[in-house]
Amino acid sequence: MAFQELPVVSLQEWTRPGADRAAFAERLCTICHEVGFFRLVDHGVDPGFVAEYFDALRAFFALPEDVKAQIDKSRSPWFRGWERVGAELTDNRVDHREQIDIWSELPPREAPPGRPLEPAYLRLEGPNQWPDDAVVPGFRRLVERFQAEMGAIADELLAAMCTGLGLPADHLRPLFGPRRMSLVKLIHYPPTPPGEAGVNAHHDTGFLTLLWQHGVPGLEVQNQDGDWVTVPADDDAIVVNLGEMLQSMTGNYFVATMHRVVASQERYSSGYFHGPELETPLRPLPLDERFAAAVAASPRHREAGFMARREELLAGKRGTSSVPAETYGQQLWNYFLRSYPELVARHHPDVVAATGSAPA
Repeated sequence: MAFQELPVVSLQEWTRPGADRAAFAERLCTICHEVGFFRLVDHGVDPGFVAEYFDALRAFFALPEDVKAQIDKSRSPWFRGWERVGAELTDNRVDHREQIDIWSELPPREAPPGRPLEPAYLRLEGPNQWPDDAVVPGFRRLVERFQAEMGAIADELLAAMCTGLGLPADHLRPLFGPRRMSLVKLIHYPPTPPGEAGVNAHHDTGFLTLLWQHGVPGLEVQNQDGDWVTVPADDDAIVVNLGEMLQSMTGNYFVATMHRVVASQERYSSGYFHGPELETPLRPLPLDERFAAAVAASPRHREAGFMARREELLAGKRGTSSVPAETYGQQLWNYFLRSYPELVARHHPDVVAATGSAPA
């Protein structure tokens, strides 16, 4: 049966004393297999903090464009900062949103003398661009707290997923070392033009996404019948979905479900994208044979693909027609190549020359 609404999951059923963790983990993994999306409640995040966080988000986007442009992403070889409406492509179509990308704050890797840094995805580690605290007071403090709290919740969810997959709860923890690469995205959607999308249909790239919608709907999730299901925008529920890394590492037992945003009115949201170290390999998890058998029995899972790479888009492919990368870093790099071809060409021309993935 195709889902018509997202399941609701209470995190307290995993974290409270005496909780039946095995039952919670089994249900969670069933949801990850059948839907790939859920709404998380009882997560313990302070509503007062969320309100203050969104006040700062709205204050930034209300600034004059020349002030916001002081942290323009076009200046950053690490793809961090603010971008105007229409600056990002999804599936080679323009997205109608403006946003700020704040990745894990890391020192850049040093390239060998006279040579570019390879593999190229290591160039993603670097500093963020922050607005002046006098312009948006407390902005950095609030974003870093959001990043820390969402990361802790994501770690709990991954532990429950591992348990439900028959693995030790901490099986994935070694992948999330001191140089983890997670993203906070702060987003402002103007009303979406007819026939377009605030963000076009896509899968997410990493492990887990935790999204706060803050009162205005617009997120739509595609069910098994190809219909778009509107997600409620409750202020106290975190929308959680799986990325292509978990789909790959579970052999398609978990699914990264297609979703998009179409905003009928002005909309603000913020997402946290949970990611490990860039060099993390996308090796299959050591799962019981019953999981592979479930994939083999389901055309939806057996045929699940991955977002097309830049060179595939230029060759006319769309959607989920590709195969996964070998590492998390390469998975991210493929995302930047297809979503920001002009920025890649500006800051990393050697990559464009090597791959032939120049802007169309």
